[in-house]
Amino acid sequence: MAAWARAVRGLLLDISGVLYDSGGEGGGVPIAGSAEAVRRIKASGLKLQFCTNETQATREKFVKKLQGLGFDISVAEVTAPAPAACRLLKERGLRPHLLVHDDLVPEFADIDKTNPNCVVIGDAAENFSYANLNEAFRVLIGLEKPVLISLGKGRYYKETDGLKLDVGAYMKALEYACDVEAEVVGKPAKAFFESALAEMGVPPEQAIMIGDDIVSDVGGAQQCGMRAVQVRTGKYRECTACPWPVTS
Repeated sequence: MAAWARAVRGLLLDISGVLYDSGGEGGGVPIAGSAEAVRRIKASGLKLQFCTNETQATREKFVKKLQGLGFDISVAEVTAPAPAACRLLKERGLRPHLLVHDDLVPEFADIDKTNPNCVVIGDAAENFSYANLNEAFRVLIGLEKPVLISLGKGRYYKETDGLKLDVGAYMKALEYACDVEAEVVGKPAKAFFESALAEMGVPPEQAIMIGDDIVSDVGGAQQCGMRAVQVRTGKYRECTACPWPVTS
């Protein structure tokens, strides 16, 4: 075994596309062997933190769904963008206009949303209508110093019925229209990985990130000083015309 592998003390584990594919009547389908893999990791003595860009539900509701799918997971073990965004909003006195999924809105219950001076965008799914995007655009374009906060920047993700556009596509539209660069709270932001590592109590050189996204999971972790592994599930797909994998 390589020396670096012997020094590993903890794992950061992505959820969507790694543990399960979301969607369908039950809210998702576990990927074969994933629940057992989580149990074996915990039994090994390695520290484990789930590091997700999930923004279609509160952490509590999300964890409850995963528990129902057979996963040994608690709210305290999940690092997600919405709580991090709330901390940032409070620290900077920002009042957001929310363009997020309806089920995520309760995460922002304690945040002042009157007279917005920024926009927070997440994976809003069906809420990504022209009218809602245009409303967010009008808030931003009307600010002297527009602030756009995005709960991730993924291009797409996988559900049980196929690939779906992720928040990054809509974030880019607002960036272009308003001539503003979004502040990303979530993977691949370095601060987000650092927060997950701090919660786990492990330095980056002693941790490994496991995910299905070559940019947000693998690239983000590597820029934080971690090693990373890409799984061949979720959004992973191979290009038949070239020898390297194609993911987003």
